[in-house]
Amino acid sequence: MKLASDKIKKIAIFRALQLGDMLCAIPGVRALRHAYPNAAIVLIGLPWAKSFTQRFSRYFDDFIEFPGYPGLPEQPLNPGAFTAFLAKVQAYEFDLAIQIQGNGTIVNPMIELFGAAYTAGFSTHGHYAPDNGLFMPYPDYGPEVERHILLMQHLGINARGSELEFPLTTKDYDSLDALELDITPKRYVCVHPGSRGQWRQWPTKYFASLADYCIEQGYKAVITGTTDELEIVESVISHMRNTPINAAGRTSMGGAGVLIQNAAMLISNCTGVSHIAAAFKTPSIVISMDGEPHRWGPADKRVHRTINWLEAPDFHSVFRETVEMVSLAAG
Repeated sequence: MKLASDKIKKIAIFRALQLGDMLCAIPGVRALRHAYPNAAIVLIGLPWAKSFTQRFSRYFDDFIEFPGYPGLPEQPLNPGAFTAFLAKVQAYEFDLAIQIQGNGTIVNPMIELFGAAYTAGFSTHGHYAPDNGLFMPYPDYGPEVERHILLMQHLGINARGSELEFPLTTKDYDSLDALELDITPKRYVCVHPGSRGQWRQWPTKYFASLADYCIEQGYKAVITGTTDELEIVESVISHMRNTPINAAGRTSMGGAGVLIQNAAMLISNCTGVSHIAAAFKTPSIVISMDGEPHRWGPADKRVHRTINWLEAPDFHSVFRETVEMVSLAAG
């Protein structure tokens, strides 16, 4: 390793992004934890991610809420809150701060303000990054998971596999049981039509058609989503010939994880739930609406079918993939 473990006792990881982005970083964090088993690893992220660190407590020891920064679109800047945040981060006296937010053009100068003894991460030619041998040119290619593994290898840290994870707890299983959904493991399909942006939203009538097909093949269709996605879910249901189970807005993140773990298949846009399915090896149909299926699509193409909708906007091709996946699930 470039930094000896006896010198690194406190590590900050900066990644203020959403669920799917965070799940893709876990293989890199797993390698980091193995390299520094006795260090306190602290995630600096968006407010929701406190629960993420609790779920991944084997890798994270603490959490600091990030209040925004100029140029980052995930949340607006609160100048007063940022000043207090910076003081809190500096008080930790981190030995190492790692930037895995992105290419570093915006945040690398901010990472220096954390006051860590060493900083590391991604960088872009022509933009600021310390000349300390701990920053690597941002690999703007390949799967997102591999980028973080490459960074760890740049730091002299051996990879610990590229598999995704989504730990579940007894509370997660109990929360789903409490809903008393009329489902049997592997005899239902999860349909998750929501997306954080309308530009990434596959037409709801297409989700409805696939859900209807699955029902007509003897499966139940469970429609999932957050409370913010209820309108999308209702649109899907309004286009259906059959009656699905509407679980949208009713499950916790962990409960949704249990649903996906026990499903015969997941059908979704390319969102965080597709990475949960990859973690459980639950077969999936993933419609990529961002034009980057090579980056965000699940790695195992036998178990997961990712369709680049921007390149081939053909519903019939998606339907054929669904027919094949249902046939494989039926054995």
